[in-house]
Parts: sequence; structure tokens; C-alpha cells
Amino acid sequence: MASMQEQNWDLESGDCIQKETSSSSQTPSSSILSSSFLRRRPNQERPPVGMFKQFLNNLRLVFLGTKLCVLIPAIPLAILGQCYGFMTRQQWIFALSLLGLAPLAERMSFLTEQIAYFTGPTVGGLLNATCGNATELILALFALRERKILVLKYSLLGSVLSNLLLVLGSSLFLGGLANLKMEQTFDRKQADVNSLLLLLGLLCHVLPLIFGNSVEPQLLDDMDQNSVVWLSRTSGILMLVAYGAYLFFQLRTHRQFFEAEGEDEDELSENEAVIGFWSAFIWLVAMTIIVAILSEYVVGTIEAASDSWKISVSFISLILLPIVGNAAEHAGSVIFALKNKLDITLGVALGSATQISMFVSWHNSALQVPVSVIVAWTMGIPMDLDFGLLETSCLGFSIILTAFTLQDGNSHYIKGVVLCLSYAVIAACFFFHKMPASESLYQR
Repeated sequence: MASMQEQNWDLESGDCIQKETSSSSQTPSSSILSSSFLRRRPNQERPPVGMFKQFLNNLRLVFLGTKLCVLIPAIPLAILGQCYGFMTRQQWIFALSLLGLAPLAERMSFLTEQIAYFTGPTVGGLLNATCGNATELILALFALRERKILVLKYSLLGSVLSNLLLVLGSSLFLGGLANLKMEQTFDRKQADVNSLLLLLGLLCHVLPLIFGNSVEPQLLDDMDQNSVVWLSRTSGILMLVAYGAYLFFQLRTHRQFFEAEGEDEDELSENEAVIGFWSAFIWLVAMTIIVAILSEYVVGTIEAASDSWKISVSFISLILLPIVGNAAEHAGSVIFALKNKLDITLGVALGSATQISMFVSWHNSALQVPVSVIVAWTMGIPMDLDFGLLETSCLGFSIILTAFTLQDGNSHYIKGVVLCLSYAVIAACFFFHKMPASESLYQR
């Protein structure tokens, strides 16, 4: 394919550089484009030279380069309120921390993409696939450290359900309304692959549930309970193997299934590195530390927020946490659907759900699953994949409903309506589902 000369400014040195790139390498993946439309278009003028000016320029790009920057003041307020105690009510610490996680999640995705421009398509794709849901993973690990197993399970399950029903449903609904006079179509190959992996995750989720209930409660002894834990650990390892095969399939052998097509030059021009490798790496480390701090606040104050607001912990963990943590990704998916780019929308919604289900710990539902189970194993915590009959049923019906929705390769707004209403029904179910005493948060 024809090659072209590309002129960029090196922000690390301030020098003008020219590089030759093939047109095939300029096709962005859905993971890179997932939230790009939430970002402000960077200034294409020559960047300032000098370490201090470069720092100021990077500061502007990192903190003011997103439309979610209006939520950034919540971060210092939450930290100061927790450290100096001027906020006596813990529910406000929870609310501010939760709001602060939204822009941080989007900025971590942005910084990961910047690093990916310097590492090549394979490593870059792996970084985007692995770090794209870093906020949820960190939150899950802190819940695990506090041994709040149900909070961990509900948050993971909520991430999967929100991607499958809320994100995909709202995208199909709004995209169908914006394109009433044309039929929206997409490539079924990507949807089929993700659906198969989600069904595999569902199987690994259902078997511990059935296994644990196959013995009469009065006959259930420590050996049988230990068998459920070991079955879950084995399933977690196999889920990691499946996720590795999925990455190899996506990044090496069948990349064409996951590439975004039909992007115009303006959209492609936005997908250029605007910050240097080491600058992006340092900012990513700093963002990760801040996310860890806020995640600790969220996990530590969730019960106080539940008691104060009279909302069950299950609803907060399953509905509120995933919506805030994935806000940027959700908005990007909707915007691509409005532009009639459903392949990218499916890459964002189904891809994230698959990652949660297959990677972060076959997390009781979708993304953080295997990792959570394996990490719990190393910490001596007997975490299993038995999420309960109600929770597992919601996950199973959501996956099956999504698979039926995408089976014909085309879309219209009524499909989005059905998915959104399904999510609303599940949300209502857990709103009225009152979790037992607070000690139940620590083990099922």
C-alpha cells in the first residue's frame, strides 16, 4: 500500500520530525478510539520548548484535555477531606472519590494510548486491552484487600452488565434514532468472537454455583466448600488461558476483525502522540497512585454511604460504581454509534465486557475475573466464583440477550430499547434487594 510522509513535533525535544507510515498502520483500533471524542482537539501549533514549559504543556494536555475535567476538583477535595477530617460525613468522601474516578479513568486510558504509539501495534494493543479497565481492577483489588468479597463481586458483575446492556443498548438506541433513514450494519465476526468468550465465562461462573448447590446443605462440609474454591481457581486459570488466546487472536492472527474502518482524516489526525513516552509513563504512574488512593476511600466508605442514603450496598456496587468508572468509555461508544460506526461501538462495549469476564478475575461476571480469584488465592482468601443464583441468572440472561440482539449483523433503535429496559429491570431488582448485615460484605 502507498506510504505517506507524516510531520510531527517531538514534544520531548521540540524538534520537527518526519516519518513515513503506511496507510494500513493508520487504521485505529476500537480500543484506541473508545473515548477519543471526549477529548479536546489538541493544539497543532509548535509546542513550547524547555523543561518548565514542557511540563506546563503536559499538565494542560493531561488535566484539561478531557471534557470531564470539570470533575477533577473532586479529587483534591476528597483527599483533603479524608486527611484533615473537615468532612465529618463519610458519605461525602465516598461521593467525591467516586466522581473523581471518572476523569482519572479516562485520563489513564489516554496516557496508555500515548505510550502505545511508541511501543508498536502489538504491545500497544496489549497495553490498551490490559490497562483499559485499570480503574475497575484497582478498585477490585482494594475491595479484596479489605476482604469485602461481595463488594468485589458486585462491582465486577456490574461492569459486565453495564457494558452489555447499558452501553451497548444506549448506543444502539441513539444510533438508530440518528440514522432512521438508513440501516445500521456491523461485522458479525467480532461480535461472534466476544459472544463465545462471554459464554465460556458464563460456564465457568455457573459450574461453581451448581457444584455448591448439588449437595444438601446439612451434608455440606468443609471439604465440599474447599472443592468449590479449587474449582473456581482452576476456572480462573483457564480463563486466563482463554484471554491470552483471545489477545493472540485479536492482535496477531485476525487483527482485521477488530480494526476500525472508514475513519476520515480528521479523526485519524487526532490519533497521534501529543506527549512523549517518558512523560506519559510518569503521568500514568501518578494517575495510578491517585486512583489507588480514591479506590481505598470508596471501599472504606461504601457502607457509610449506604446507611446514610438508605441505598443497598448491592445497588451501589453493581450500578453506581460501574457507571462512574466507565463514564468516558460509555460516552465514546454512544458517539461512534451516532456516527454509524457500530463496529467500533461493539469493540468498546463487547470488548470491555469480555476483558472483565476473561481477565480481571473472571470476576464474577466479566472483566476482572481470573485475576481477582488468583490474587485472592495468593493472599490466602478463599474467593470462589459462586455469585449466587440471582446474580448469575442476571449475567446469563444478559449475555444470551446480547447474543440474540447481534446475531443478524444489523441494528435499529428497538434493539437498544430492549437492552436498556433490561438493564433498568436489573437495576430495580438490586435497588430493592437489601443486603444482609454488614458482615456479609466480607464473605458469601
